[in-house]
This record gives sequence, C-alpha cells and structure tokens, in this order.
Amino acid sequence: MPHISLRFKAILLALFVTILWSSSGVLIKIGLRNSLPAITFAGLRYTLAFLCLTPFVLFNPSQREALKRLTPKEWGKLSLLGVVFYTITQSAMFLALAALPANMVSLLLNLTSIFVGIAGIFLLKERPSPLQWVGIGLAALGVGVYFFPVALPQAQIVGVGIGLFCMAMNVASSLFGREVNRSAKLPPLVVTFVSMGVGSVLMLVTGLAVQGAGALTGTDWLIIAWLAVVNTALAFTLWNRSLQVLTAVESSILNSLMMPQIAILAFVFLGEGLTTKDIAGLALVGIGTIIVQLKPRKNM
Repeated sequence: MPHISLRFKAILLALFVTILWSSSGVLIKIGLRNSLPAITFAGLRYTLAFLCLTPFVLFNPSQREALKRLTPKEWGKLSLLGVVFYTITQSAMFLALAALPANMVSLLLNLTSIFVGIAGIFLLKERPSPLQWVGIGLAALGVGVYFFPVALPQAQIVGVGIGLFCMAMNVASSLFGREVNRSAKLPPLVVTFVSMGVGSVLMLVTGLAVQGAGALTGTDWLIIAWLAVVNTALAFTLWNRSLQVLTAVESSILNSLMMPQIAILAFVFLGEGLTTKDIAGLALVGIGTIIVQLKPRKNM
C-alpha cells in the first residue's frame, strides 16, 4: 500500500505539472504575437527560473551539500541534460510555436510517447505491459482522429520540420531525464538547478546573439515572470520528483494530457476551434492515458 500511495502521489504531481505546462502554450503564443524573439524569450524564461531556484539550493544546507558531492561524471550528465532538455528542446518548441498553431505543436509533441515507449525498451530496459501498449495505441489513435487529415500551408512546412525536430529532442530528453532521475540518488531540486542553469544560460546567450533582445513591454515581463517562477522553477522540480517513481512511458503518456488541455485553452484564449472530431480525439487520448496508469509495473 505505501508503494501504491507513492506512485499515486507521483501521478498527481505529474498531472498538476501538465496543467501548468499547458497554460504555457497559450502564454507563449501571446508573447510571440507581441513580436518577442522566440529563442531570447525562451532564454529569459528559463534563466529567470534558474535564478529563482538559486537561493533554495545555495541557502539550504542539505541541497548545498548534495551540490558539493556531485562527481565530475554527474556534472557532465546534468549539463548534457540541460543542453538537450532546455537549450535545444525548449528553443525548438518556441520556434515551432512562432510558426504553427498551438494545437499543431501539441500534435507533434504527442508523438513523443510512442517513440519513448519503443526506445525505452532498448535503452532503459523498461518494457511497457500489454495494457500499457493498449493505452499508448489509444492515445496515438486519438492524436490521429483529432488532427488528421492535416492540410499544411506552404508557410508552415518549415515550422513542421522544427516541430518534428523538437519532438525528437523531447524523446531524448524523456529517456535521458528518466535515466538521470530513476536511481533517486540526486535531489530533484539539484537536478533541476544544475541542468536548467547550464541549459538556460546557453539558450539566452544564443538568443541574444542570433535574434537580439527585442522590445519587451510590461505585459511581456509579467508573462515571462509567471512562466519562469510557476510554470518552470516549480513545475520542473515537481516533474523531476515524479520521474523518480514513474517510468519514461508513464511520464510521457501523462505528458500527452497536455494535448486536450492545450486544445481547450487555445479555443478559449487563442480562438483555435474544436469540432466533434476533435472532441472524439481528445476523449481517446484521455482514455488511453487512464489505461496506462491502471497497472503498476512490478519492477518499480
């Protein structure tokens, strides 16, 4: 029973994070509509989030001691996680959102769970149960029902390419993040602090060098501050905590709940419509997600 309780808490944590991250899509689109440079926007968000985490690590004796005990190998792994998960993946997501509707980006990112399930068998030795595969299949079917057939304007082809690249990097991030966190040796806050610090600073420097700073309004700064403090500093720490219990496939499928959440938020705040077919797709994704969580893995 304590084991099941721990897993249930991890699921609730992950669900809460998906709600925060889903709202990020709407806030990012609003910022991009205000002509914020995409990579600089992302870099500001994650660098500010990193600065928010700094006092919680440096002024906490246990976190500070854990930071001091990091080996060169662990520093290397966390730095690489930061480059893949933040610098590359998040920059690509912001660029994709600048070129595509939020729902289309959500579709591409939801392909992550399928590839994570396959790659996790070979790389993490985490084989999904038959029931979990059914859930993955239903979620994938829901994605298809919701978005296909897709008619792409010529102007969106580059955006789709960026989105597919973002999806591939998201797969790598999911697998690598699970590999770093599943031993539960490192505190989630330290994992987030180091990886985000490396990835965000590199992303901000890249954005300023390539795209410039842009002209930020008061509203832009409010959006960046909310994204940094709540949707990033808090959310990524909670996500890393959930990864200590959930497998890569389970986390990825839970992450797919962002698709219906983003669709609803995009309909309300961005004017991206929903049809009966869209709602059917959302329902399939939701059912598939629930099915994946019905049977805990025995080796967890």
